[in-house]
Amino acid sequence: MTDSSFWPALFAFLSVCSATLVLIEFAMYVAARYRERFLQEAGTELDDVLIQMPAGRVLDISLGLATAAMIVSAILFSTQVQEFSWEWGIFAVLGIGCVFFPIPRMVLRFLRRRRLRKFNIQLEEALGVVSSSLKAGFSINQALDEVAGQNLHPVSVEFRLLTQEIRLGVPLEQALENMNRRLGSDDFELVATAILTARQTGGELTGTLERVASLIRERVKIANKVHALTAVGRLQAIVIAAMPFLLMYMMTRLHPSLMHEFFRSLPGVVSVILVVVLDVLGFLWIRKITAIEV
Repeated sequence: MTDSSFWPALFAFLSVCSATLVLIEFAMYVAARYRERFLQEAGTELDDVLIQMPAGRVLDISLGLATAAMIVSAILFSTQVQEFSWEWGIFAVLGIGCVFFPIPRMVLRFLRRRRLRKFNIQLEEALGVVSSSLKAGFSINQALDEVAGQNLHPVSVEFRLLTQEIRLGVPLEQALENMNRRLGSDDFELVATAILTARQTGGELTGTLERVASLIRERVKIANKVHALTAVGRLQAIVIAAMPFLLMYMMTRLHPSLMHEFFRSLPGVVSVILVVVLDVLGFLWIRKITAIEV
């Protein structure tokens, strides 16, 4: 009887081991691909905000922040929640770690958006300097040097990089294209197109830049007005997203036995997962509605 069950058990054990190795190899492949993509995107975001930091450091900070959040949340859950169950606490701690992991990347993206918005605001003044320099008889390269010498961060920094490329022998057209690709600004794309068009057709560059500056000024005014009008909607997104979690915390403090039974039941766990998914979708939906492109 033992001999008849030995070989099936051995084959089952080898099959489980093989499947486990395949899953581990697949997980390592996915982790390696995600790490490569993470480092590439983080490096681009660091270059956009001119932060001298290795992209791997951002990944280390993300992992450290997620680990610290998981440790702190585990301590708080075990000490503050009565009748705490580690069965569901582990899922809660892992969920908190997943929430805190992308925060450094979100901070980088926020810094990039803020820097780009400040650049677009200062671009009008920079075009005024270029136009005045051209009227004074300067060449386009000398006019760009005037902007680079101004104490306007970040527009002077970007124009300084532009003039350094030109000094190194890069053609003006290619340098403008590199700057446009680096910034991703629609306003500067309009400026670069106007400069290149005027150089190719021999048109009056001074008047063209003045009209572009006026257009950018009106566009910034409209964008600021839209940003102010949608402030209430963005605040509503934050309040609505935080309300279910605050309510769950208050119910846990007021009726711990009721919430304990709720978290231990299958309908309760399914309800919590459904609420989290719908809450995130609602937050993203409201943010999408209030994000109006001008």
